[in-house]
Amino acid sequence: MAGRKNNPAGSTNSYRGDVLRVLGALKVATADQIQRIGAPHLTFRHADKETPSKRKQARTASHTGALSDMRKHGLSENGGSTDTGEALRNLTLKGLEAASYEMQRPITEMGSTARGAGSSGASHPMSVNETVIAMLRPKPNMSRLADDLPEVRVAAQADVDTPAGVGTIASYWTEVPLPATGTWNAPGKGGAQADVVLTAPQDGVPLLFIEVDNCHETPEELAAKLEKYARFFRRKVKDTDGKERPMWRTRWTVPEGRYGDAPHPPVLLVFNRIGERNPNRTVPRLMELTRHLWQGERQRDHHLYDGRIPIIATGLKNLSEHGPTGPVFLRFGRDHMEPLREAMGNPRREAADARAQEESARAQKEHMAKVQRAAQEQAAKQAAEREARRPVCAGCGAKFTDARWEQAQVTDWGVPKDSHPQLCDDCKQQAQTAAVRQAAVGNKRREQDQAVPEQKTGRWFSRRT
Repeated sequence: MAGRKNNPAGSTNSYRGDVLRVLGALKVATADQIQRIGAPHLTFRHADKETPSKRKQARTASHTGALSDMRKHGLSENGGSTDTGEALRNLTLKGLEAASYEMQRPITEMGSTARGAGSSGASHPMSVNETVIAMLRPKPNMSRLADDLPEVRVAAQADVDTPAGVGTIASYWTEVPLPATGTWNAPGKGGAQADVVLTAPQDGVPLLFIEVDNCHETPEELAAKLEKYARFFRRKVKDTDGKERPMWRTRWTVPEGRYGDAPHPPVLLVFNRIGERNPNRTVPRLMELTRHLWQGERQRDHHLYDGRIPIIATGLKNLSEHGPTGPVFLRFGRDHMEPLREAMGNPRREAADARAQEESARAQKEHMAKVQRAAQEQAAKQAAEREARRPVCAGCGAKFTDARWEQAQVTDWGVPKDSHPQLCDDCKQQAQTAAVRQAAVGNKRREQDQAVPEQKTGRWFSRRT
């Protein structure tokens, strides 16, 4: 009862948490966008409604209630409307603070409240949000559809089985200043502001800057923005250990590049064709204007991009349809479309490294085999030489065993200890047995020879007596 009094719209902690996370990352959004990101399972639960408007009303009702309750508590507010009349919502300062706890993100990195974003229809923020949704590809939680109809679960499972997106909503920052001068919290003139910054190392995207263009800007204007990126990437500041590092590395953690091939973080350009400019003509001109920023150094079978910016382009329609795993990304300097991770990286360099490692492993294996063969040959030679030196028994002509050979070689102060060093074990035993017998016979003869004179002498004295 108390909960209903505090939240008259009947919202739950779960749905209010969705609002805080989504608005904390995106700054401004519609209830529809909040629902698609925070609770995509609702899209399938209400797919049986008669019209699109009724379906949207049903699936967004929970988050609309959460927004109403949060507005009552001073956490959110209405921020105008889109060009199509949808209400825009944003957080207040109090709401941003609550979102920082919900997202475990420092309040200094939460950005602004985005007040006034809807005064002109918020076409650019809406395109940014749709870009984030296309990158995220939120999947329904099947456990929350356990009691729904089988056809609902089948449709939701089909969506779950499609290729996954990148990161979670907490992986995305919007409207991030990139100061060429000044500090993070007080950026000076000459810097850029990233529409989106994505950090999802768990999904193979440690750091990606995203710029969304509604096809209103000229190639020259986009090139000027990329020049500001380059200026920011080149800026170095002293880190906490007193050493100079690129400023962006003091905020984001990215693996170090290889010596001679340490590119700057990649920048993704997403074109949403609602303006008058055709990206098919904008991109080639933009490539020429920014060649010095992205062109690599040609090697035998790959390029090195030391100090260069990987610039990638795609269309929001293709991105929404295929997601980041689809081959819809064009890296400047390449002539084919790739999935995002391949476009960000250097597959030819990785393939060359793999071939070099395989060649090195093969050469090492051959070398080890050669060393092993040489060792075996040397051991065989030494064994043959040793066998040639093996003593032969002087008695029977048999070769000594290793144990007998070793025993026969033992000396004491240079004098052999063995009694018969030229004989094998059997002949030595026979010789020792014969020597014992011979000694016994000799002893007996000596005893007999000593006893005969005594008997004779005794008889001689007895006769005289």
